[in-house]
Amino acid sequence: MTATAVPEFVVVALSARALVASACRDGLRVAAVDLFADTDTTALADPCLTLPSRQLRIPAAALRRALAAPDLSRLPLVYGAGFEDRPELLTALSRGRPVIGNRAETVARLKEPFAFADLLASLGIPHPEVATAPPADAGGWLMKRAGASGGAHIRPASSRLPAGHYVQRRMAGRPVSLLFLADGRSVLPVGFSRQWVASAPGQPYRYGGAVGPMSASGGTAAAMIDAVSRIAAAVGLVGLNSADFLAGPAGWCLLEINPRPGATLDLFDRPPMPSLFGLHVDACAGRLPAELPSLTGCRAAMVVYSTVPIQLRDGLCWPDWTADRPRTPARIPAGAPLCTVMADAADMKEARRLAGQRARELYLQHALAEAA
Repeated sequence: MTATAVPEFVVVALSARALVASACRDGLRVAAVDLFADTDTTALADPCLTLPSRQLRIPAAALRRALAAPDLSRLPLVYGAGFEDRPELLTALSRGRPVIGNRAETVARLKEPFAFADLLASLGIPHPEVATAPPADAGGWLMKRAGASGGAHIRPASSRLPAGHYVQRRMAGRPVSLLFLADGRSVLPVGFSRQWVASAPGQPYRYGGAVGPMSASGGTAAAMIDAVSRIAAAVGLVGLNSADFLAGPAGWCLLEINPRPGATLDLFDRPPMPSLFGLHVDACAGRLPAELPSLTGCRAAMVVYSTVPIQLRDGLCWPDWTADRPRTPARIPAGAPLCTVMADAADMKEARRLAGQRARELYLQHALAEAA
């Protein structure tokens, strides 16, 4: 690495691509450590290191070894998804460098399901009931793994509850997510988005994608923003975070707070919005902008999952509207993500339709090539 290319931050996440791209949009030099080292991440981060993992979980020992490299050993660390059930790892990492994001104790409080439910009850914020075991009739309950993300861990509850899991009462409504900045006292909304699932055998709630910004005016939106404001003040939330709600004719409830930058960065990190990476770093230091610009049009980001094993040839040329592009040659197992597709349009319906069309075309192209 040349002297002029020394990174200013190291980004660590299950997938670092979105945060890395946002940092580069702000003119920053970053290193990345994640589980994939996708080609679009390696094109932007120097160095880009990959961690061995069979369970989509950040391996603590391997991460510490990677971060001990001379070029990375003292860099400020910005973390994304992957630490929700690892607050002790955040604590360990913070002993040797600045860790930019929410404190480990804040993450623990928000991602431990019963502590979170108690917090919301004390603040008067509607939230589904949680329990350590389902009732005799488990039909109205879901089983979730504490601290997990992505939705693949959520299943209808049964009489058997694996270790590390809990049950949550099933609620009606459509998923709505709010991306927001916090400075430890107050919040600034970035935007609302609509999410959907990509069901698979044994994974009925697997994350499928999101589209936004969605129009969210009126009492419901104001109540949701007020809810996250009170949570932020109560626990000292900082930086870029997201809140997942269910909303319907009967009202709304808060499902969870993700106390780190999340999947909807792709929807909002585009001009005229400033770099969300830069806004995240500033907000963690207690600085919020007075206001944010309004985005024109809508963007959808859809995960393309493979339903059959697919062999990606070496030197594959990906369309510009794809992200999270695997290194090639590669064998993509059935059920694994192939990539993410993006689509911009005038409204949410058209953006999602175009993303779906691109996803089908891309998948068929590779599936047919595999069958040939």
